[in-house]
Amino acid sequence: MAHDEEVAVLAAAERLAHSAADIIGPPLRSAILHGSVATGHFVPGSSDIDLLLITDNRLVDAEIDALETVVRRFDLGEATGVDLHVVTTGVACAPTRAPVLELHIGRYDRSSVGIEIERRTQAPDLPAELSMARADGYALIGSGPGEVIAPIPPRWLRERGRHWLTTWQSLTDDAEDAAFMVLTACRIWRFGIEGVHCAKTQAAEWALERNPSLTAVRQAMRQYGAEPAAPPDEDGVAQVLDTVLRETADLPND
Repeated sequence: MAHDEEVAVLAAAERLAHSAADIIGPPLRSAILHGSVATGHFVPGSSDIDLLLITDNRLVDAEIDALETVVRRFDLGEATGVDLHVVTTGVACAPTRAPVLELHIGRYDRSSVGIEIERRTQAPDLPAELSMARADGYALIGSGPGEVIAPIPPRWLRERGRHWLTTWQSLTDDAEDAAFMVLTACRIWRFGIEGVHCAKTQAAEWALERNPSLTAVRQAMRQYGAEPAAPPDEDGVAQVLDTVLRETADLPND
């Protein structure tokens, strides 16, 4: 990522965090930037801004509505979306397999989904979000990730990752989400083998070093980057999913 692009996307993330802080006020314990922006692997025109808010109090309806308005109206700049998660301090400090999520607002401008909103629901994918924020995120406001997010057992993440790999086996013809499935499968694979969280591009490079025959990974990288209208082929997606499921089948239950 070029220096000017890095400065611009970081400034956008900070504006988003401070807008959220104005809404939540003193109960906001931490606003943690994570994902590709935090790790320096942001891809202009392809990557989202990932922001985790940890608050001492449950959100009230007026705060939820105000946060939704901010995300909908937010100037994304070179980002293609926002993934905003809000959890309480109690959840972050003592997570379970399906902790309660206060709020998720996903804005995906390059997707048919558009806006996705979840309010006060159990979220089995939240432990992965917390784990990634703890590993690679940093605080734009308040306490650092290690101070407010407890470690997540790796087996929870491996099991949830395999759940998605199995689910996606029936969706290999989904051209719109093909690159997402392939690149996320690469991330699940690397975490399963090495216990390392990484960006989509890093995971793809790691996967190709491990198995250069996975042509769908190269295709997914092209769709993720410069060729959004050129998805991986269906058989190639299936090959990636089958490979990752096989390679993560007998990992230690730590």
